[in-house]
Amino acid sequence: MRIWKEYNRGSLSRDMPFVRENWAVKLSSKLSATEYMAKRGEKTMRQRRWMNSRVSITHNDNEAAAIKDAINLLQVIPAVNSSDVVVITPNWVKNQAPDSAIVVGQESLRQIIRLFKGKNPKRIVIAAGSADDETKNVMKAVGYEKIITDEGAEFIDLNHGPFERLTLKHSVIASTNINKILYEATILISFTQLKYHEEATVSAAIKNIAMGWPPAEEHGFPKKQTGIHRELHGFISAMAEQIPIDLSIISASPAMIGTGPSKGISRHTGLVVAGCDPVSADTVAARLLGFRPQGVRYLFECAGKNVGESDIEKISIEGIPLVDAENIFSRAAYGAAIALDKP
Repeated sequence: MRIWKEYNRGSLSRDMPFVRENWAVKLSSKLSATEYMAKRGEKTMRQRRWMNSRVSITHNDNEAAAIKDAINLLQVIPAVNSSDVVVITPNWVKNQAPDSAIVVGQESLRQIIRLFKGKNPKRIVIAAGSADDETKNVMKAVGYEKIITDEGAEFIDLNHGPFERLTLKHSVIASTNINKILYEATILISFTQLKYHEEATVSAAIKNIAMGWPPAEEHGFPKKQTGIHRELHGFISAMAEQIPIDLSIISASPAMIGTGPSKGISRHTGLVVAGCDPVSADTVAARLLGFRPQGVRYLFECAGKNVGESDIEKISIEGIPLVDAENIFSRAAYGAAIALDKP
């Protein structure tokens, strides 16, 4: 108990290694991270906007059209209103062309903006934090700046403040700065390409938020200086426990196979997965790469923390049946039909 008396008096820093270790033990108690924050008087997050585990799968060679169809199948747009602050986090990890499957497509981003813009929300904000370079450099070089300007959206660089401090239930990173727009958002959208990942196994909607929001101003480029990657799966699930992702859009057109997040092979499959539950959406997307949630540790942990649903039998799939989607993906990626869920 002595360490906590010293900490509460302010004589110890949470960033000291032995304090971090004991903080992790404290947070592993029966209190969730959110409950512990509330007890300490820290800001707590809202629930997800749509509390269902519906996932849509669509197929179209035109990625933007597939995205529009996937979102419409979820029937979320009618609930958007003039008081909403819609925050879209696209994967802008580095300065590469969208055909590489490293970053999202420009016109696909435009399509998402337009779908929500039609409901006249209070604000539409594109919020991203590149891991490889200053985010504005990626935005300009790849062509996103024109899309944002044309559509009248705002841009916020998540690598810079103003910040709030976000408490995490994690053994290495006990807390991180996070841009204040997180607490203003009423709808948070994760938009990313589907990829294999050399450390996270699968890179989809949850990882996009978990690694896009911690600022490089604190964690450095490529966000490895403070120890995030020492226990990456735990960090991803800790971020997912704290940050509600209201809409997940995972494009496999193109997807990255072989390895990732940047050295793999790009394959256009025409598929898009979308969902209101990020765990369900990532679970379905992981199936396309050949993984059940037990094979992706952060997904397994998220399910255990009740962040979302990973049981495929409890996920309602709209659009293309899962086995058909698995076959479409594997034929495009590998030249042969492979389906985990084949009867």
